[in-house]
Amino acid sequence: MNSEFTIAVHSLVLLAYRPDHMATSDMIAHNVNTHPSRVRKVMSCMRKSGYITTKEGLGGGYILNCNPDEVSLAEIYRATSIGTMKPSWCSGQVDTECMVACNMAEVMDQIFCDAEQQLLIHLEQTKIIHVLERVRDAQLQK
Repeated sequence: MNSEFTIAVHSLVLLAYRPDHMATSDMIAHNVNTHPSRVRKVMSCMRKSGYITTKEGLGGGYILNCNPDEVSLAEIYRATSIGTMKPSWCSGQVDTECMVACNMAEVMDQIFCDAEQQLLIHLEQTKIIHVLERVRDAQLQK
């Protein structure tokens, strides 16, 4: 999993929380604790996926364009991170007679694919609104 997923979820939850459902990249970056350019990169992906729209100029920013009750974390993961669970390097060698070495990459690839499918099943159960509710609950616990 990569940080784009976390930034996307955080940003969408923040927009859902704000009364006007709008924030600038600077506001989001400050809230996420990252650089505005990283936020803009992730929000570009969210815009292409239809989860947000943008308003240009003075008083502009990112506007939530989805129902937080309906958007699952699995949807956000698919938009930002699908395939990132598998490492870029895998052990083994294809050109060897050792059964372990020549099959390890393929076996590990399937294990990572299976794990990602299980993760998606889990993330499908959690909507953006549920994350906001958890944030509110955490605040009440303080």
